[in-house]
Amino acid sequence: MEYHVAKYGSDENPGTWDKPFLTINKAAQVAQAGDVVIVHEGIYREWVKPKNKGLSDKRRITYKAADGERVVIKGSEQVSNWEHVKDNVWKVVIPDSFFGDYNPYKLEIFGDWLVTRERRHLGEVYLNGMSFYEVNSYDELFSPPMREEVFDHGTWETVKVKNKAQTRYVWYCETDGEKTTIYANFQGHDPNSELVEINVRPSCFYPEKTGVDYITVSGFEMAHAASPWAPPTANQIGLIGPNWAKGWIIENNIIHDAKCSAISLGKEASTGENYRSTRMDKPGYQYQLEAVFLAEKLGWGKETVGSHIVRHNTIYDCGQNAIVGHMGCVFSEIHHNHIYNIGIKREFFGYEIAGIKFHAPLDTYIHHNIIHDCTLGMWCDWQTQGTRVSKNIFYENNRDLYIEVSHGPYIVDNNIFASKFSLMNWSQGGAYINNLFCGKIANLKILNRATPYHFPHSTKVKGYALIYGGDDRYYNNIFAGDGSGTAYFNGHTTSLEEYIKKTNERVGDVEEYEKVGQPVYINNNVYLNGAKAFDREEEKLVDHDHNPNVKIINEKDGLYLSINLPKGFDSFKGIIHSTDTLARARIVDQEFENPDGSKVFIDTDLLGEKHQNATGPLAKLKDGENLVKIW
Repeated sequence: MEYHVAKYGSDENPGTWDKPFLTINKAAQVAQAGDVVIVHEGIYREWVKPKNKGLSDKRRITYKAADGERVVIKGSEQVSNWEHVKDNVWKVVIPDSFFGDYNPYKLEIFGDWLVTRERRHLGEVYLNGMSFYEVNSYDELFSPPMREEVFDHGTWETVKVKNKAQTRYVWYCETDGEKTTIYANFQGHDPNSELVEINVRPSCFYPEKTGVDYITVSGFEMAHAASPWAPPTANQIGLIGPNWAKGWIIENNIIHDAKCSAISLGKEASTGENYRSTRMDKPGYQYQLEAVFLAEKLGWGKETVGSHIVRHNTIYDCGQNAIVGHMGCVFSEIHHNHIYNIGIKREFFGYEIAGIKFHAPLDTYIHHNIIHDCTLGMWCDWQTQGTRVSKNIFYENNRDLYIEVSHGPYIVDNNIFASKFSLMNWSQGGAYINNLFCGKIANLKILNRATPYHFPHSTKVKGYALIYGGDDRYYNNIFAGDGSGTAYFNGHTTSLEEYIKKTNERVGDVEEYEKVGQPVYINNNVYLNGAKAFDREEEKLVDHDHNPNVKIINEKDGLYLSINLPKGFDSFKGIIHSTDTLARARIVDQEFENPDGSKVFIDTDLLGEKHQNATGPLAKLKDGENLVKIW
């Protein structure tokens, strides 16, 4: 069955081509497995709540924009009855009944691992598509602060704001139980003659119930959702998402201006809802552990959740994440998405902000994405096992990649990390192969938080362990800057046999394993511009004085990498790596392999060309100047 939706339709119609529905949500209540919903041009201000599920990958329910037509789903409403107050400040008074049971101007951003010195609401004001900044008082409407103080992983610091002019556009709200008053400084614009919108809904496309499987959402623009803070210990509601289901495809969409998270592949509420912040009796870490075990008890598995595809989307201007997910992201594929401007308004802070933020991305394949101008590009946190981060481009982020308290095996290969801070490796059991690291690398042991690991290719928990550091593999990488390299691992063992011998030289148990550095496997890397090598690396190319002057150049026809490589690079070769050449992950006791258990081969570069024993993410790199189109 094919249903049609158009702005000239009616929800009393049968939804045919000549008699379409008026709202997408009407179609979402009647569509069954195998049906297609075609939405025609226009702006649809609604929250689409799919009622029925598809039955398989071949019998899914598909929602798509009509070919060649711009279809926009917004969580906002247009407001035009503004009253002038004084100077550039105007106000609008709205009865609370306008918002129904969800008033973003009463609801504050709240939850576990949120860090903020000022209250922030879920509401937002937009002038011709540009979002405003919230201020704390009526007086600040007339003299807005410039917002230079930010929280960055444990410390407050002062940074430059990219668009100081925009920070002059501010809003403030008051509620009294019956009405909501919104004030805004429009900097000389007349809000009654231009497009002014306020977000009023938490989502644009999100089922209210779990288990709505096999849905495709394709070709839409979606914007302006008052989505709440989405930590791994809460119900992770996004602008769009499956709400704990299986087999969604989210593709070819433009998604922007989610207050917190845009696409959510995450946790539902029954396994915990911000208990650290509401009960305050245990650390969030403990509640997160409980969420994992409770989810397993309730049936978390490949048969019930995950296996999503998120591809060819453009996602930008969101406060927390472009894509988020705890446990619900398992067995998924995330590829060819363009993600930027995530977390850069700096209105609120916390430990859950990144372009992509996944917990437990078991057997998840994240590849060919471009991520830039984010406070943090990608953050794989807890249970990064069977995960592959491959052929992505990171640049102009505060930090590019963070892998936290995971035990592997995971593969990071053929990526470009072009920001000043390339990698935070607070994990073990990783394989870093054929990457370009341009910035700082930070490693850390975590000896106060034991996190779970799983049986191979399964959600079943096998055990949990601390992060001892090491058990990492670094092959065929280019380290291109001071603060980069592998010298952190000096003193570590270099084989499992050596490690076993050292840990058993004295009688003991746990304490002996804490004293001996886990084995590391490091060879055939290039170290430039002050990057320092592991002292037991046998084959390496080191030129501390050579500055490769790496640049990412954005041209009209695409994105280019410019890099100058030293003499001798052509003749320096690594080897092609695969399951057979990568030592198994020690703690998990699992091989580096594909999700189906077959051997993995890391033999093609970022552009899909055969490596032929090349070093770095591009097979065609050579001595001297290189300019390569990468996107």
